[in-house]
Order: sequence, then structure tokens, then C-alpha cells
Amino acid sequence: MNEFTNNPIDLTQLPKFEEVQLKGLHPKYITVLLFNFALIFILAIAGFSTLFYFKQDTFSTLIWTAIFIGILVILSILIIFTKLSFNKKGYAFREHDAIYKSGLISETTTIIPFNRVQHVALHQGFISRKLGLASVELFTAGGNSSDLEIPGLLLSDAQIIKNLVSQKINPPKKDETIEVQPTESFLTEENE
Repeated sequence: MNEFTNNPIDLTQLPKFEEVQLKGLHPKYITVLLFNFALIFILAIAGFSTLFYFKQDTFSTLIWTAIFIGILVILSILIIFTKLSFNKKGYAFREHDAIYKSGLISETTTIIPFNRVQHVALHQGFISRKLGLASVELFTAGGNSSDLEIPGLLLSDAQIIKNLVSQKINPPKKDETIEVQPTESFLTEENE
């Protein structure tokens, strides 16, 4: 029978994820985010315009103007915040895990080991599809709170990442080989 041991771990010897060079999201992804805000703005203005048309006498013109200006200010703050936080987002893939970092005010770094990944999916929204972008989603057994989504990837890069993770979670059998042809954009470290 083996003797039970529980030795302390030297924290200085652990690999540091902070030292990993993260790759930023594709610059076209900011267009997707701004389109979403524009859509919200249009819906808000349409809603208030309809309300104003039917209930003109409820509020004075000054109050309606203040509401409109308030919507513009909030939207402007959201756009500035989005542009600043976009530059803080990045991802990396190591031999055993995937890393995604985001957040302007509160920085969050998520690291998911490949041995915990149950399923990998590629997702494209309408605008992302038109721009040739996609998201890769990693699902773990831990539920929604431990899932990882990396948005703003070129479609070709997202397909390579999906194949890489698929091979990590379901390695090919000895007599079966799967080849992934890397694209130049995935291998470059600099953003366009």
C-alpha cells in the first residue's frame, strides 16, 4: 500500500499564464459590436418616437428632448467603452489549455484545460457571416459558468481552432490521421 503524501507546491515553479503572448480579436469584430449598439439605438428611438406620437401631451417637449439626449449619451458611453475594452481582449492556445482574457474595468482571464472540454462548436451570426468572422465555443462538463467563447475570429482561423480542440478532446486512432492546414493569418502574431 502506498503511503499518503500531501507535499506543498512551490508557487514560483508553476507556469505563468501572464507570460503567454495573447492574440487580439480580428479588427472587423468591432463592426459587429457597433452594429449591435446601432440596432439597440434604432429600437430605442423608434419606441420613444411611437410613444411621443401617441402621448404627446403626457410630457413636455423639454422632457422628450432630455430623454433623447439621455439615450444619445448612454449610447456614446457604451460605444467608447466597447472600443476601449476591445483592445483588452485576447486569446491563446497552449499544448494543454485555451486562454481568453477580457475586461476593461474588471479583467477576467479564463483558462480551460482541453481534458475538461466536452464539446466544441463554431458559431456565426448574421453580421459576422457577412464579414467572414466566427466564434469558437468550448463547452465543459461544469455547465454554462465554465464555458468559453472566443468571438471575432476569421472563419478560417475558427475552423482550425475547432479542429485543433476536437483532436485534443478526441485524438485520432493510430491508423487514422487528420491534417489541419494552418492559414497564414492564424500564424501571424500581429493584428491587421
